[in-house]
Amino acid sequence: MKGRKDPLPLDPSRRVAIVGAGYAGMAAAVTLAERGVPVTVFESGPVPGGRARRVTTEGRELDNGQHILIGAYTELLRLMRLVGVPPSALLRMPIELRYADGFRLRGALDLLFSGKIPLRESLGAVRFMLSLKSRSFRLPEDISVTALLRQHGQDGVLGHYVWRPLCISALNTPPEQASAQVFATVLRDSIAGPAGASDFLLPKVDLSRLFPEPASEFVSKNGGEVRTNTPVRELSAIQKEFSAVIVAVGPHQLKALLPDTAPEYEYQPIYTCYLQYPEQVALGSPMLGFSEGLVQWAFDRASLTGERGLIACVISAQGDHQQLTKEELAATCHRELKAALPGLAEPQWSRVIAEKRATIACTSGIKNLDVKKNAQGLFLAGDYLDPDYPPTLEAAVRSGIRAATEITRRH
Repeated sequence: MKGRKDPLPLDPSRRVAIVGAGYAGMAAAVTLAERGVPVTVFESGPVPGGRARRVTTEGRELDNGQHILIGAYTELLRLMRLVGVPPSALLRMPIELRYADGFRLRGALDLLFSGKIPLRESLGAVRFMLSLKSRSFRLPEDISVTALLRQHGQDGVLGHYVWRPLCISALNTPPEQASAQVFATVLRDSIAGPAGASDFLLPKVDLSRLFPEPASEFVSKNGGEVRTNTPVRELSAIQKEFSAVIVAVGPHQLKALLPDTAPEYEYQPIYTCYLQYPEQVALGSPMLGFSEGLVQWAFDRASLTGERGLIACVISAQGDHQQLTKEELAATCHRELKAALPGLAEPQWSRVIAEKRATIACTSGIKNLDVKKNAQGLFLAGDYLDPDYPPTLEAAVRSGIRAATEITRRH
């Protein structure tokens, strides 16, 4: 691959085990493999990817959720290039918010001159961003996103169409509970970031193929291995065999492996409802927002993965939808889509994938796990460990890189 550095010679005495082949675990594995450290990754499931993976349900292969990357995901994008993922695996779109009710916002100039937003709010948005920038996007105290928006007069049209949806998408937590400090960090690195940082990057391949599987191939080519369908019940056995162990499982799985370390977290769900329509059905854009009802975003899979007529409806964070059966949820999603696409026939089939513990709740005052208290030779990686970022794929990757770097520094 152009620009790829050859890995360092392998040092068999520094063998590292990684428990979990999600984005955090595979980021750690690639980082170590590139530095000449042989790794063995243990994954309990049949495919790598963790909570962002390809699943087979009723004979159909689907993603277990619909993820959006942004241009600010610098470390994930760097590792994707390293393991040979082609640029065509992502659809890059300059930030654009298009809603089923006709609201559309494209870039900063549209914010000021579209005429869809009261001038007072538009100017207030500029002052809001300048105020955050003047404090280096650090708040004097952490409050809820709702309170932050209210302080700056951003709880009107912009709050409804821009700030609240951005909060839910990035933090996967209702604004009434979500950390304003973490939200400010997201704004710093996306909207206030360098050119391209706020671009939407939509996967055009399944989530396992987007990074974890190419990462597995990279690891195998560089002296390591990834063992799928190989759960780890206890750490003591592999700790005797390896010089270091990275535990890269979801936070809800920690208690089984590290009962004395695992804290109690609150979790937030993500529901994805797939609806298959006739091939000619399309949204008119790769993603479409919904400002009312249960559905928050709908994705036209035909324009992404070539699955014609397949629409993925996403509902992030907790809400009334959790009380519905999967059949009721699919019917509700269809009804809301039909309001935007009059004449839409009944779907040919539907699948609802509920990740009930998709992420930890990204609330103000959340306590980060102190990984330094772990036993010698034991390290943690996961999207819940980043002190500044919400639990995203980028946070997962960064945590894996940190764990791998710490191992190479100590060993």
